Amino acid sequence: MADKKKFKRYTITSALPYANGPLHIGHLAGVYVPADIFVRYLRSKGEDVVFIGGSDEHGVPITIKARQQGVSPQQIVDKYHKMIKESFEKFGISFDIYSRTSNKIHHETASDFFKTLYEKGEFIEKTSLQYYDEATNHFLADRYITGTCPHCHFDKAYGDQCENCGTSLSPDDLINPVSVLSGNIPIKKETKHWYLPLDKYEPWLREWIIKGHKDDWKPNVYGQCKSWIDQGLQPRAVTRDLDWGVKVPLPKAQDKVLYVWFDAPIGYISATREWAKKAGKDWKLYWKDEETRLIHFIGKDNIVFHCIIFPAMLKHEGSYILPDNVPAFEFMNLESDKISTSRNWAVWLHEYLEDFPGKQDVLRYVLCANGPETKDNDFTWKDFQSRNNSELLAIFGNLVNRTLVLTHKYFDGKVPAVEDLNDYDKSVLAEIKEYPMKIGVSLGNFRFREALNELMNLARLGNKYLTDSEPWKVFKTDEARVRTVLNISLQICANLAVLGEPFLPFTSAKLSTLLNISGFKWKDGGSAGLLKDGQQLNKPELLFEKIEDDKVETQVQKLLETKKNNLLTNIQVKPAKENVIYDDFSKLDLRVATVLEAERVPKTDKLLKLKIDTGFDQRIVISGIAGKYKPEDLVGKKVCMIVNLAPRSIRGTESKGMILSAENANGELCLIIPSENFHNGSEIK
Repeated sequence: MADKKKFKRYTITSALPYANGPLHIGHLAGVYVPADIFVRYLRSKGEDVVFIGGSDEHGVPITIKARQQGVSPQQIVDKYHKMIKESFEKFGISFDIYSRTSNKIHHETASDFFKTLYEKGEFIEKTSLQYYDEATNHFLADRYITGTCPHCHFDKAYGDQCENCGTSLSPDDLINPVSVLSGNIPIKKETKHWYLPLDKYEPWLREWIIKGHKDDWKPNVYGQCKSWIDQGLQPRAVTRDLDWGVKVPLPKAQDKVLYVWFDAPIGYISATREWAKKAGKDWKLYWKDEETRLIHFIGKDNIVFHCIIFPAMLKHEGSYILPDNVPAFEFMNLESDKISTSRNWAVWLHEYLEDFPGKQDVLRYVLCANGPETKDNDFTWKDFQSRNNSELLAIFGNLVNRTLVLTHKYFDGKVPAVEDLNDYDKSVLAEIKEYPMKIGVSLGNFRFREALNELMNLARLGNKYLTDSEPWKVFKTDEARVRTVLNISLQICANLAVLGEPFLPFTSAKLSTLLNISGFKWKDGGSAGLLKDGQQLNKPELLFEKIEDDKVETQVQKLLETKKNNLLTNIQVKPAKENVIYDDFSKLDLRVATVLEAERVPKTDKLLKLKIDTGFDQRIVISGIAGKYKPEDLVGKKVCMIVNLAPRSIRGTESKGMILSAENANGELCLIIPSENFHNGSEIK
């Protein structure tokens, strides 16, 4: 295990984002921010590390989006690969390579991997009945079939999952399945596929995971793996009937491609090969040497693929190392609702970078500080604002700004020399030395929130020391004391620049420029000599700025508008009631009338008491429209009403008739009003 062995190098992978849409904060919090922090930490320690990323560009969702937009799948992946890659670069995710699975080297690598397993006899060849669309001559992948969910009765559930209730499905579970391609009812037809025999590998997986990783894998990862294995593993198809993807390298399977779950993780290997060729490295050392530590950063929805299926593939191919750890995160929700790309319920990274220029580290900080390490967490714009203003600005930024301003005020911006040290100074210096170890231990155990909090504790230590020492009060009487206090405070700032780089790389770079330092690594952290006596500092600049209410309110309103649009788009209109004959309808007497008086019904929220002029009489009607209309706004308004409805006692008042209104998806009411000023008593026909 990792704690018993010193590795020569590290291969760090992060889940390949699917190239059918942009990145959102759920991706960042669950995978890319922690992965980047860990890699930057390793680099600062001087480790040999390669950080692999890339776009997953195969699979049915991409073909569906291409079909909807009337373009080719390649055009879809080209668009989103470019967008995702640029967003990562601007946000500071420091991949050594960001590749893509549509590259030639990936197709070659994935094909060779399949052929090796095939030639070793690892696959099961099996013929089964699958849904087929006769109108388009296509076997239908799960996402090309929709129907009614047997659990919640949502009528647009996919063949692999109901997006309404979240239940995993198979096409055979759907009620009244139809083809997405033609809208026709599909038939069942025989097709041949190749399967990975996970049931055969179950004893080895049980030994390797259940016994071998009980103590070093995160409980959420270990628990999910154990649950899968205890339920019994089944063979899993590695090929599909599609024309978009890596072609199955067999003469008898020219109309088939590798299933995306099989080819995507091989993308880590193909990307490493691509990087190694450009960097003049031997890629095999990073995948086939036992002295290399392989770590996958993923979200919890990918645990089974990276902890059970991909290791089984690597093991039975025979020449690869296995993952030493898979620190999977849980999900990040947004404003108490699950992030959903289909509902546009997300904070998109490319939009954030436009709306908050220069604030990459604020989002990195918030997503790490509130990271879903062991359970689902919630991102809110109010928390984002609060963490920036009360933590980054008020603690980290405040220390740096106060220290630099005082140094420029009293010593022309030059680092003052330490004079005599008192006991307080010595205790602070001793505490500074501990922080590289404290932060490093937390990072080494994938406890990123804990590590970030330790970094902020270093800033808190500096603030307390500066406040307690009050250099602004003692300068006139004890300049030597102020020299010591500011020197130690500046050394804390320098340590924040060095130890904060994995978490806040843009801030660290800016702080290093202000302090006029460079080249320090993790081993230098904890030192009280990072800044030399007399060293010239640059002019103070704010590291962070206050985020005002209006900026946050704009983002909240954007989400509320999204929610409103979703309601309008996804309105479930009630079906028409059973037919009635004209004679039944003609019994209703519908008239134009005018509201003469209106008042609230006491002790109710919805009811209004209306006095109505029907043209042939005046009467009282009780109506449930108080949530929409104020009494004073109704007086003199023309309405449509049923005048021959049998009287009914409501809250002790006899109501004679019914005012007509419509109800929208939000449950809001709107009166049905004549478009022209017809006289009271006019019949509605």
